[in-house]
Amino acid sequence: MSTDQHVLTLSCLNRPGIVAAVATYLFKTGADIREAQQFDDLETGRFFARIAFSLVGGADIAQLREGFAAVAEPFGLTWKFSDHALPRRVLLLVSKYDHCLQDLLYRWRIGELEMEPVGVISNHPRASRDGAGLHGVPFHYLPVTPATRKEQEERILDIAVQTGAELVVLARYMQILSDALAARLAGRCINIHHSFLPGFKGARPYHQAHRRGVKVIGATAHYVTGDLDEGPIIEQDVERISHADTPEDLVRKGRDIERRVLARAVRYHLQDRVLLNGAKTVVFGS
Repeated sequence: MSTDQHVLTLSCLNRPGIVAAVATYLFKTGADIREAQQFDDLETGRFFARIAFSLVGGADIAQLREGFAAVAEPFGLTWKFSDHALPRRVLLLVSKYDHCLQDLLYRWRIGELEMEPVGVISNHPRASRDGAGLHGVPFHYLPVTPATRKEQEERILDIAVQTGAELVVLARYMQILSDALAARLAGRCINIHHSFLPGFKGARPYHQAHRRGVKVIGATAHYVTGDLDEGPIIEQDVERISHADTPEDLVRKGRDIERRVLARAVRYHLQDRVLLNGAKTVVFGS
């Protein structure tokens, strides 16, 4: 039996017979279903599914994909086949603080994240990133000013295209993407930030939160859109704090939450577990 792993994701307006039609087709074309998850959104009437399968008996994924159009058309399916034997190409952007970047690279090196980092872009010239700690991943220093923002974003997009990046991760990249660039990267650009927003905007949010005596801190990973920090949410986490925590404690704990939340969001995306549902997402857990 083949160990090739493929994933089919799909969505459409819900109606009877979708699961039966898809499962029957996969069976008849030589697919062995390993995992199947589905969700009916009762508010919108939409149906979502993720099906992981292997190919048996000499089945060909190209023929399977081509023939699936006849199954999808009657139901109006939006669908995608992905080959998980091939790691996704990922471009990482970072500014001054690199805790999220280094965490992603570590998880990649130990095989926890099945991806191929194709480059690191930073607007901060830190020697520690210029080779050391990147494990051979190409580094691009692209400084930005209000006068050069357009040219810098064009260079970012050029690198993404040249490297064939399928996912762009803003690993604490502290620059606001233009609406044009956000649109070009729609559905394939993930950002991480603290979860106080829309409160405590701007610099030193944890210090602001400490002055207000907050009792919970957290982080949010979401897809980037033209609406600043309001894209569809992929993953969140929180941690309780107390009156005894200093601003530095909040920063330390916040960095830990940011690391794990971003790593989970990236993993869900790489495994095709995230389906867009308007301004929200459907996230099928592992």
